[in-house]
Amino acid sequence: MSTVASAVAVPSSPSTFIAFDFGVKRTGVAVGNRLLGTAQPQGSIVAQGDARFDQIALRLKEWQPDAIVIGVPYHPDGAAHENTARAKKFGRQLHGRFGLPVYEVDERYSTTEALASGARDADAASACIILEQFLRSLV
Repeated sequence: MSTVASAVAVPSSPSTFIAFDFGVKRTGVAVGNRLLGTAQPQGSIVAQGDARFDQIALRLKEWQPDAIVIGVPYHPDGAAHENTARAKKFGRQLHGRFGLPVYEVDERYSTTEALASGARDADAASACIILEQFLRSLV
């Protein structure tokens, strides 16, 4: 059984989610819930390695989510690339460190959409787009 599941396998019990748009230098954060089906950007974490996970731990303590959602990038044709593997590894690390279920969302074009909407923090806006896409898939 995989520690990182697709949105299709989400049980009905998780209601609060935190989402991450993983990047090598910056990781966007958003929170949302199933009841309202909405998400709000929560800024970006500008840290790497253990410092990134320290910041994530603070966000998890603050928001007390039931599960984590991560964006996984793919090429436009659906093929995986180097960042696909990095994002999947990040998801496995989150699950291993924090013990919460981790769900993956195909994040193709989320940053483009965030930039097109005029977002000041494109990474956090992208995390918000990823989480809203995930929440829509639960309906």
